[in-house]
Amino acid sequence: MEGKASGEKKPGTLYLAATPIGNLEDMTFRAVRLLAEAALIAAEDTRHTRKLLARYDIHTPLASYHEHNKFEKGPELLAFLLAGNDIVCVSDAGLPGIADPGSHLAALAIEAGIDVSPLPGANAALSALICSGLDTRQFTFLGFLPRTAKKRCALLSDLAARRETLLFYEAPHHLKETLEELSRTFGEGRRAVAAREITKRYEEFRRGSLGELLAHYEAQTPRGEFVILVAGADGEPEELPPAAEETPVGLVARLMEEGLTKKEAMREAARRFHVGRREIYRVMLESGQ
Repeated sequence: MEGKASGEKKPGTLYLAATPIGNLEDMTFRAVRLLAEAALIAAEDTRHTRKLLARYDIHTPLASYHEHNKFEKGPELLAFLLAGNDIVCVSDAGLPGIADPGSHLAALAIEAGIDVSPLPGANAALSALICSGLDTRQFTFLGFLPRTAKKRCALLSDLAARRETLLFYEAPHHLKETLEELSRTFGEGRRAVAAREITKRYEEFRRGSLGELLAHYEAQTPRGEFVILVAGADGEPEELPPAAEETPVGLVARLMEEGLTKKEAMREAARRFHVGRREIYRVMLESGQ
């Protein structure tokens, strides 16, 4: 990458541009103009971005910038900006920096005193939220859940009593597993929405309880990328009670087998049995555990 003349001291600007989440018409006039005017476009997947650029007859050079090369490529892009060149950073879909490495490049630029400016536009989570029918006044975006059972269980346990709407991303091949875990932790009756293929031909918003969504996708193969939205815990049971035959000691043992530490398992058991952690600790001691 060749920069401008070395005598020019003013750095370029890093633009973070939203790209369509499905429908290629969802671009702003300003984003199209700056994509064409920039010296370089840093793209999560250059093959994917080329399709968008072809749609708008844009011929700006592309550089690959993604999760697996960000530590190597980031300093190169930073040097290019410091030489006085503007860069537009894009993800495959939606806003860069949301569940992708754009945030890393923005942090590097800010630390170096480079201007970082947004080119607003499409975002899957917010698009799903405004069409969900759930509370939009307070919400928390969680992105993709951790893949390890231990971290996932700990996070969901901490979220179960939250009163704001919760937003998750999920891939179709993990959807049923995630809905099952959400149902188990939050309760089957908790209101939820599964939004898929937003802005595309088969866009769908399926509304109901977590249990109803799970039953639907157990019968129908999930297709497309999903946003899962879960209502806050206001006035709802946080968890289905443990099975009648399951004791606190048995539940702790089972949770530890699923990957939780003893402390985490005891905390989760206390929540599910609606008792204090000291009570679980006492029962464990009495049982010799």
